[in-house]
Amino acid sequence: MPAIRLGEVTLHYEVAGSAAGPPIVLLHGLGSSSADWALQLPALGARHRVLAPDLRAHGRSTRPRGRLTVDVMARDVASLLTVLDAPPAHVVGLSLGGCVALALALDHGARVRSLTLVNAFAKLAPAGPRGVLRLLTRLSLLACAPMRVVAAHVAHGLFPRADQHELYLATVASLGINPRRTYFASMRAVGRFDVRSRLGQVPCPTLVVAGDRDATVPLAAKDLLSRMIPKATLLVVPDSGHATPADQAERFNAALLAFVESH
Repeated sequence: MPAIRLGEVTLHYEVAGSAAGPPIVLLHGLGSSSADWALQLPALGARHRVLAPDLRAHGRSTRPRGRLTVDVMARDVASLLTVLDAPPAHVVGLSLGGCVALALALDHGARVRSLTLVNAFAKLAPAGPRGVLRLLTRLSLLACAPMRVVAAHVAHGLFPRADQHELYLATVASLGINPRRTYFASMRAVGRFDVRSRLGQVPCPTLVVAGDRDATVPLAAKDLLSRMIPKATLLVVPDSGHATPADQAERFNAALLAFVESH
């Protein structure tokens, strides 16, 4: 796994494919890593160059002290693309990664050719009373339970069905290794993120992907993205929760490739 030193942070990233032209950059969700994209790297890498970094404080990348923000994570990605001398990229972000992708497009627009925002948001608001209860439960567990218990709670919300057991186990393993301090810092970064007033400034074509069964981010938040971003379209994926690239990988890959190759 290659790595680049960016000031105080060493950023690790996966690479797939070797095609010329704009790369596809995949930005993972909260508490996860480039492993979020295991079902995308082979499919996309067959036709494009793909970069999947572990964001600051995630995966194998450095966990520096100090406040963690979405803007800082976006700056890291911009610096990575600059060091690699990459042309403007097709940037794909899942949940937290979607926030980072939005910040990248708004503050480092020359680095972004298109955006794909997967179950993302301009400002996080729980999906109704159940969403509030789920968030409060996560925070309570984070305060006092082992991280593996926190991971199991989150993973059950992502992959509740019996036929998703392997995805559930992989998510528990991935989330469970997070230090409590850095996982909480990531949650706080997401909670403070708010670009609702800037959505009209997003300059590039944007695909907003929404799982129709997403219990984490309400459909209204994704509909807002598609209405307020000037060049945005909304794709609702049936029978999909918050982790659409994992639970509907074939549909997601086909839609992403079609969008990227049209721009």
